[in-house]
Amino acid sequence: MTAILILGGGSAGCVLAARLSEEPSFRVTLVEAGDDLTAAAMPPEIRSRYPGRAYLDPRNIWPALTARMGAPAGNRPEAPAPRAYEQARRLGGGSAINAMMANRGAPGDYDEWGALGAEGWSWKSCLPYFRKLESDRDCEGPLHGRDGPLPIRRATPGQLSPFVVATMRALQAQGHPAGADQNGPWRDGVYVGTTAISDDGERVPVSVAYLTPAVRARENLILRTGLLAERVLFDGRRAVGATVAPLAGGPSETIPADLVVVAAGAIHSPALLMRSGVGPGAMLRRHGLPVVADRPGIGRNLMEHPSIAVSAYLTPAGRVRDPHEHHEQAILRYSSGLPGTPEGDMHGAILSRTGWHSLGRRIGGIFFWVNKSYSRGEVALASPDPRAEPLVDFRMLSDPRDLARLTDAVLRGARVLRDPALATVRGPVFPASYSPRVARAAARKPWPAVQRGILSALLDAVGPAREALIHGLVTQGITLDRLLCDERALDAFVAAEVGGTWHPSGTCRMGSAADPMSVCDGFARLRGVEALRVCDASLMPTIPRANTNVPTVMMAERVADLIRRDGAATLH
Repeated sequence: MTAILILGGGSAGCVLAARLSEEPSFRVTLVEAGDDLTAAAMPPEIRSRYPGRAYLDPRNIWPALTARMGAPAGNRPEAPAPRAYEQARRLGGGSAINAMMANRGAPGDYDEWGALGAEGWSWKSCLPYFRKLESDRDCEGPLHGRDGPLPIRRATPGQLSPFVVATMRALQAQGHPAGADQNGPWRDGVYVGTTAISDDGERVPVSVAYLTPAVRARENLILRTGLLAERVLFDGRRAVGATVAPLAGGPSETIPADLVVVAAGAIHSPALLMRSGVGPGAMLRRHGLPVVADRPGIGRNLMEHPSIAVSAYLTPAGRVRDPHEHHEQAILRYSSGLPGTPEGDMHGAILSRTGWHSLGRRIGGIFFWVNKSYSRGEVALASPDPRAEPLVDFRMLSDPRDLARLTDAVLRGARVLRDPALATVRGPVFPASYSPRVARAAARKPWPAVQRGILSALLDAVGPAREALIHGLVTQGITLDRLLCDERALDAFVAAEVGGTWHPSGTCRMGSAADPMSVCDGFARLRGVEALRVCDASLMPTIPRANTNVPTVMMAERVADLIRRDGAATLH
């Protein structure tokens, strides 16, 4: 039998393990640093279709991981300080803690991959795998699958909050057409969000959808959780296995393999490769690491969807009726019109609430992001120690096109949320972001809980003084009126407060052999070595106009087929 070792049990790793173990001639071992996650043992905060608690739990994430968001710009000559960056550490990866959005992006995103040298990738080649992964409960036709592992659905009218309904109507009145299917033909418009939620109204992590009890019972599949992948091992330039160690501490062990697949995500995959001697040669030598293969593109091309928000106090009439309801209920897709940008290059998630707590239920808004971003960052080693997190620098808004579109999004958000048609469902409108201060305020600790309760009560009680209270305690003096009339102040606010959307990608990108910065070929094989592939969002040459989880599942479905087609005799 051919031994295949998959390092990383996120969405891609779970798909690979399930699909490759269908082949009796493969013996598949899947290694994940975090805890197992099954349907029977899913914690309530993960099972819930409201995900606001799951991603805050340090047991579900890499708690020491930080990242720099913005880049030096304007009157900010220094890069911003690193802030916490939540990435899943659970079997199922991001699908265990994310917002469950199940959109695909534009056909042009995948055609672009092929044009950039990722041979074999195109919308035509990807669509069958998008269909294969899903069971769409609402839509039929050539764009949709009906019997895949992931149930896909859209909220019913009765599930939408009054604030979301009013915002959708205001957008339509302002010229944004209503769309029936976010995963239908690629058009601008206002859509009810497409989500991966079960028929029982619960989250469906990829580990549950793909690693079913029947799959787990296969004799040729071994699932091992709680193990940190330390290094890929090589005989010359051929991968022959990896060393792993208990996450909680303990001696290392070696797992031999005929093929190693690195599937640890766009941040940890390049770090694992660099620790293993595959990466930018100069960096590896600085850390005293032997250079197996000098691949300068590993860790480069780091992408995200830069984000900013416009929020509003919600009156009791505007608040979500069911506290367990999913929050990202509708989306706005629009084109900025900036020269050189494609259709649908901007995205606005219309949120019925902004947190799991009492304060979050009183605030709704539109969370905007640059759907087709051009800024690029880097992942670098901080240390060869496998337990040291890498250095992550997104350098968001380093490309001026991203800054211009995100500042314009604030103007658009203000126009929508200040529309008189929303007067009964919202109070003051204000600029917002997912800042470290917001994250600290959402912590499940006694003192933040007391503060949230006091502020929630005050917001409901103070009436005419509500706007002053919001500007004094929430926005720290920054008002929307000031930003709307002062272009420099708006640019400075967005540059300082820009965040991400937890969509890191691109750090082991596919490309042509003639491109020295490409890392993998179109078969996910890492150039310069043998018997080593990469499969996760790090493969993406450019970031799709979508939440990245479903595109990552699609990629894993396709890469699994490519590996199976190669067969045991030609794996390399």
